[in-house]
Amino acid sequence: MSVIEVTNLTKYYGKSRGIVDVSFTEEEGEIFGFIGPNGAGKSTTIRLLLSLIHPTSGSARIFGKDVTTHGPEIRRDIGYLPSEVFYYEGMKVIDLLKYSASFFDCDCIQRMHELSETMELDLNRRISDLSYGNKKKVGIVQGLLHSPKLLFLDEPTAGLDPLMQRKFFDLIRAENARGVTVFFSSHILGEVQRLCTRVGIIREGKIVEISNIRALQQNNYKKISVAAERLTPAAFEMPGVTNVQVEDGTLRFFFKGDINAVLQKVGAIQVTDVTIEEPTLEEIFMHYYE
Repeated sequence: MSVIEVTNLTKYYGKSRGIVDVSFTEEEGEIFGFIGPNGAGKSTTIRLLLSLIHPTSGSARIFGKDVTTHGPEIRRDIGYLPSEVFYYEGMKVIDLLKYSASFFDCDCIQRMHELSETMELDLNRRISDLSYGNKKKVGIVQGLLHSPKLLFLDEPTAGLDPLMQRKFFDLIRAENARGVTVFFSSHILGEVQRLCTRVGIIREGKIVEISNIRALQQNNYKKISVAAERLTPAAFEMPGVTNVQVEDGTLRFFFKGDINAVLQKVGAIQVTDVTIEEPTLEEIFMHYYE
């Protein structure tokens, strides 16, 4: 069953483009990644799905209901972590979370304490005393405390240290294992690859690809650097090599294809260093989607 169904969803802010003809579906129990550079339209899409803003044209349905006409009803079963969190600075964390819980028809106190313990969040501190990362933890607990069926995460790991990011990912996997559908928006490809089974890629307000994450990884470019004496571009003239640059004895290029072919070339020369890494999303867009 499709939890989210988006059909030709379009939003203009006056003459400025938000998103244009965006269409996709997300199935129940799925962790769907939604990635693109900053300004691509990720947050606009989420706000439209939450009916915080209304579309210029097109439609979206959640739990089979139109998001514009059934917004309040739908939102009872949705958790939302925005990319930026803003709170009443003078409140204590526990009072803020109790206030949030009061909007839902459930006893959320035990769950609030469990989530706060998992995220190492001090409930007795004032919001004004919290770092950006700790305010993000408040947002995570707030988004999950009413046990939603559908969870929207918009750039959720910004401000979290690596250890806390790992705890957060474990928490989201545990939520998904108990049946929660997750819509995960990020501009960091590695995060999406760790968590999601399927991914939609948005660029300049339009969907450029919807793909199984494994297919995306297999079809992607690798960014390769090879350092060796007297190295020339001719050493790696082969199908799949693009964007070759030589600087200070290091050859850098993008490669798409069987990585073993590159490793054979590397093995034939005396190298001082080799690096193979994932390109950034911006680099993928530049070299893959144009």
